[in-house]
Amino acid sequence: MAKRKVHRRARKILGEEPVALVWCEIHRPIPVPPKEVHRAAGKGRLKPGHHWLLYVGAVVFFFVVVPMILIDKIGKKIDQRLSGREPHRQTPRPGSRSGPQRFTGDRGSAGDRVDDPAGGVFDGDWNLTAGRLLLRWYGHSPNPKRLVMLAHDRICVAASPRRRLSPTRADDFRPVAEFPLDAARIEGEAGQPRGFATFRIRFADGSWVQVGRLGEPEDADHFLRTVSAGA
Repeated sequence: MAKRKVHRRARKILGEEPVALVWCEIHRPIPVPPKEVHRAAGKGRLKPGHHWLLYVGAVVFFFVVVPMILIDKIGKKIDQRLSGREPHRQTPRPGSRSGPQRFTGDRGSAGDRVDDPAGGVFDGDWNLTAGRLLLRWYGHSPNPKRLVMLAHDRICVAASPRRRLSPTRADDFRPVAEFPLDAARIEGEAGQPRGFATFRIRFADGSWVQVGRLGEPEDADHFLRTVSAGA
């Protein structure tokens, strides 16, 4: 559960004790908006930032691991040539297929992706409230986590400026969007499996955005029980 200082910070922002709060993330990549829409919104970040250790790991992989793999393969080729041996090749059996094979996976899933270009992240209309919110979702913080706080009269979305944070201890978050209850509501079901729970923020114009990866099980359970009871 979030520490007392997190609740103290939330109380300072809301001006009252939060009814419920939970850290969450956009559970799938944000769809790529049309270029003109992205440009009009200021061409903000559409992906979360990465920690510097990730870049260090990528450099080590490409400049250390990859050369070692190539050197090992070249060494094996040289050994084979010097020993006069050709690598063993398996003779295809009669009737067996050779060459590239076509993928014959589930075509239904591909069709679903075509029918739902927004990927279940939001309603798909970039001009409505949910689309505009997504266009600036990562503009306030490179960290993917957002704190959704419920007050008696409004919903507040906050973010921490830090690249890394602990959901139980982060107390430097700042509000990035607020919506009165006549402009937005939370839709969620209690009792969802932990690790797979999601909820939607639905706006008065009919748009919605879905989030998941809910932080701290106790906070998530209380949050979902609260919104389901008020539905």
